[in-house]
Amino acid sequence: MKKKLRIGTRGSPLALAQATDVRARLIQAHDSLLADDIEIVVIKTSGDRILDKHLMTAGGKGLFTKEIEEALLAGNIDCAVHSSKDMPTSLPEGLELAVFLEREDPRDAFISQKFPDFMSLPQGAVLGTASLRRRAQALRLRPDLSVVTFRGNVQTRLRKIEDGEADATFLALAGLNRLSMPHVANAKLSLDDFLPAPAQGAVTIEIRSDDTAMANLLAPLHHAATALAVMAERAFLARLDGSCRTPVAAYAALEDGALVMNAMLLSINGQQTFEANGKANTCKEEAVALGLALGDKIKEDAGSAFFETLAREVEAEFE
Repeated sequence: MKKKLRIGTRGSPLALAQATDVRARLIQAHDSLLADDIEIVVIKTSGDRILDKHLMTAGGKGLFTKEIEEALLAGNIDCAVHSSKDMPTSLPEGLELAVFLEREDPRDAFISQKFPDFMSLPQGAVLGTASLRRRAQALRLRPDLSVVTFRGNVQTRLRKIEDGEADATFLALAGLNRLSMPHVANAKLSLDDFLPAPAQGAVTIEIRSDDTAMANLLAPLHHAATALAVMAERAFLARLDGSCRTPVAAYAALEDGALVMNAMLLSINGQQTFEANGKANTCKEEAVALGLALGDKIKEDAGSAFFETLAREVEAEFE
């Protein structure tokens, strides 16, 4: 009996859509593979179970990957499909991000039942988001807004808006597109005002580092330009000790044969911002060096006092 290829994923509609897309791409890339040869294995993560706490107090980004990575290391699955922005900057020993699919639209979408766009929100309107970055960028432009914490998958957050728990929220446009729900977005937010989270819009596939056969099987799905951009953004995130406790944003893309990157660090009220930008040649080492350099510049510009204040403010707000 032919052994099935097992793809591990979370069970949210978006995660399943991403895993299903990877299965379809594999079938298209390999004549020898049929749909019945590939099994999608749903793994419930700590992040899916803990919904009554902010990610910062519950344990951070790793909550969405821990159980999946344990299954991968144990050999219970052959690869794992993730939203790249959910991935911690440090992976368990023996695992690697082998493939990045071509990036979807990296922008945030504005969602509301009442108002057409972000700047149309009335004075004191309630914005729902669990993202410190989105909170800070919103308050940077509209310090009058009230921000409440929203957690849950796309459908849960949309339902909260329908139920009137907030006047508006932000969602990643990439997720809406992958769910065939672009119509839900009232407006697409400008990259100038709302720089995305590092790696937003990119799907990655994680494998065991020693699994050469799986690496070769997945190779046709790899998009080199996306990989370069995400490597730079993740390097920046790592340099800033990036987690859900730090409001950071970054976006890199190929322009005229070079990798161009913009990065930002904000206070949680958005009233302090530190920005840096630069460009690099299109190779892995240069991309990583660019992200690290921009992280170093922003860390130096912000200074240790900023990070100490940020830590106190985050703790006071969410703990």
